[in-house]
Amino acid sequence: MIRQYHPVAGKPPAVSSVHHLAFRCRDAEETRRFYEDVLGLELTAALALDEVSGTNAHERYMHLFFRMTGGDFVAFFDAPDHLDDPKQFDRKWGFDQHFAMAVDSREDLLAFQARIREAGVTCLGPLDHHFCQSIYFYDPNGVQVELTWRVPQHEAIMADEKAAARERIRAWSEETRERKAARLKPVGPLKVADKSA
Repeated sequence: MIRQYHPVAGKPPAVSSVHHLAFRCRDAEETRRFYEDVLGLELTAALALDEVSGTNAHERYMHLFFRMTGGDFVAFFDAPDHLDDPKQFDRKWGFDQHFAMAVDSREDLLAFQARIREAGVTCLGPLDHHFCQSIYFYDPNGVQVELTWRVPQHEAIMADEKAAARERIRAWSEETRERKAARLKPVGPLKVADKSA
């Protein structure tokens, strides 16, 4: 039922940050207005391309990048020839898809909430998650966005959580195994096209 991976020797190199998260968008300009004009992210690239990377497939699309102050990006694809599914940009349930960006203070969080609401967008929260406080809203593409502020005790709380995490996963897996077995199809090994890549 649950995919098993081959043992991997040695410690992996460090992953230092998120370079970018990428989503589809309905319209490049609509997305730019939301992320640049409302949220204040820096528009750093708007690439009009004719080929899908790595496939040699000819396709005209735009790839947008918006930079956060920490250097990470959120990116979007505007692919006008693939707008066939009318539900494609319906709001996604937050458990299925959302992403969170950090702000520096609770005051910044509340200022963003006021700004988002002033733009005419519903913005819920702040919700207290113990280690952080967050507000939630949807972008024009149906993607749930979270802005979050780390409380002063964030690192201590997360250290305590880390100490208990593996045991909690083990107990959770045992508790939910039968419910999942009734709903999930068996999966085979992860297929890798080219191990040298």
